[in-house]
Amino acid sequence: MENKYKIGETDTRPWGNYKVIDVGTGYIVKQIEVNPGGILSLQRHAHRDEHWIITQGNAVVTLGEQKISLTRNQSIFIPKTEWHRIENVGSEPVVFIEVQTGDVLDESDIERKEDKYNR
Repeated sequence: MENKYKIGETDTRPWGNYKVIDVGTGYIVKQIEVNPGGILSLQRHAHRDEHWIITQGNAVVTLGEQKISLTRNQSIFIPKTEWHRIENVGSEPVVFIEVQTGDVLDESDIERKEDKYNR
């Protein structure tokens, strides 16, 4: 198993930011904040599944061909290789907890299909 994250690691992105809050064998936990109007790239991962739990705000999650509205206390499972993204459609930040599970946990395990910020 390969896990390249460290507890306390943070990163600022064009759409918001994340902080790694826990790391263990085969999993990591992030707190992610998406600014109002922010949208992550349409992406998929070869090596990890993700569980997202919304703790604040109003989000629209794209999962494959579906668009799903989520708000506080709602969650979604994203299987590896499935195209997905989250968009903040409200006026306050969207905050969610992301639990990644898999044999390879690395920020380089992102394949982007569409990206508002041209990354």
